Amino acid sequence: MMKNLTALVLTYNEEENIEECLKSINWIDKIIVIDSYSDDNTKKISNSFANVEFYQREFDDFASQRNFGLEKVKTDWVFVIDADERVTEELRKEIENLADNSMVNGYEIARKNYFLGKWIKYCGWYPDYTLRLFKAKFRYKGLVHESPQINENIERLENDFIHYTYKDLESYIAKMNHYTTLDAEKKYNKGKKIGISYLLFRPFLEFIKKYLLKKGVLLGSQGLILSILSSYYQFLKSIKLWELNKFGDEKN
Repeated sequence: MMKNLTALVLTYNEEENIEECLKSINWIDKIIVIDSYSDDNTKKISNSFANVEFYQREFDDFASQRNFGLEKVKTDWVFVIDADERVTEELRKEIENLADNSMVNGYEIARKNYFLGKWIKYCGWYPDYTLRLFKAKFRYKGLVHESPQINENIERLENDFIHYTYKDLESYIAKMNHYTTLDAEKKYNKGKKIGISYLLFRPFLEFIKKYLLKKGVLLGSQGLILSILSSYYQFLKSIKLWELNKFGDEKN
């Protein structure tokens, strides 16, 4: 089955990551890279691999970008990987040895997320199963945390792949700002409102959840930092929703 496989990678200014990513999946016969008009060496590095098909498209959202790539896939199966992710040798062998099971639509794979120099085993960051190996006929949906629309016949692989998440705190906070805006807009469009009690208690409860219940305390400084950032994430998306409800018409 896995000889009938294409890899799909999205990029934007990934010259620091893309080479190692492509090396880790170079065993796949065809790799499709969809680039959002990078202005660094992403294109040059990608095209140095003989099995890469490189395309460029203006970015609107992740689901649309991935679906554009899926239209280019001619094989039955696709493996979706980001530029900051790596396939381990163990995962490669597991994928290559998968039996051709027509009853399975896709496979979830656990990610080992690295941040601030450490594998984040706790804080709810592991095993972080994500649906990345699936039949290419399916399509993505969703503005925030987009996912393939597959509701049944999904199995899990035994081995992990590696995710070097955010380069530093600045990049983490920048993405947090982007995602909280999208989340607030999504809830605003659905007519959701929040009260002052939610603003007060939801961030506090998030910290307790990440730091104590999800064992962030065992990660030392990284666990404390991530738990505080998770709390701030909840606060930020809440006050952005509050702002839209109070001033939404004026902003437009």
